[in-house]
Amino acid sequence: MLTAFHPLPKLTVCLVWIAASVLVFDAGFQLAVIALVAFLLVAVERRSPLLVIVLMLPFALFGAGFLTTSVLFGEESAYAERMAGEALFGSGAVAPGIVLFLRAVACGMVSALFALTTDPAGLVKALMLHARLSPRIAHALFAAMLLVPDLASQAQQIRLARAMRTGRPPRRIPGPVETASLVVPLLAFAIRRAGRAAIAMETRGLAGGRPRTVVGAPRVRRRDGLCGAAAILLLAAVLALA
Repeated sequence: MLTAFHPLPKLTVCLVWIAASVLVFDAGFQLAVIALVAFLLVAVERRSPLLVIVLMLPFALFGAGFLTTSVLFGEESAYAERMAGEALFGSGAVAPGIVLFLRAVACGMVSALFALTTDPAGLVKALMLHARLSPRIAHALFAAMLLVPDLASQAQQIRLARAMRTGRPPRRIPGPVETASLVVPLLAFAIRRAGRAAIAMETRGLAGGRPRTVVGAPRVRRRDGLCGAAAILLLAAVLALA
């Protein structure tokens, strides 16, 4: 459902929610943001709850650094307590650390929601059409999006070729030595692809200052504005409750 909306209004709304999560030093508000994003991913987008938990883990580890810093170092804890005032729960240095922890998770989950519900190609085309993104930069982004999965498949082909030569099946997860041995051939593959992309950009005449037609770019519709306004009103309601 959220994938059908225009990327740029969605990006604006997500940035507003992230800014609110950064500026509002309140644990209740951060918990509300996390719960809302989890509800949208599970109930609306039909994503697995396990996927949502896995998405939270990197941001939770990042927020754990704020928590431990707030608990172990007095100056940072005093600064956080002055920022939070009476809005904190708990006592001592743990309370501001928990708020900082939840803030990191909330900001990360909002960004993950945007990434999971937005087509990268549609976002780049929308930036070209509405934000005047340079065709050179747009073509480079398209080439990078195609290069990342090709690198993974190329690495797998190299591992299979080595396994056939040695007569031993490849490991499910490559070890440190095998990973290091893949760096040079993958780098050579990426350089070849970059050279081909540069030639393609020159032959297509991707210089700036020329009128262009963007095929398949998403168009801003009335529902995008209505949903964006509803998201901002929802943010105001959550702020008022928090």
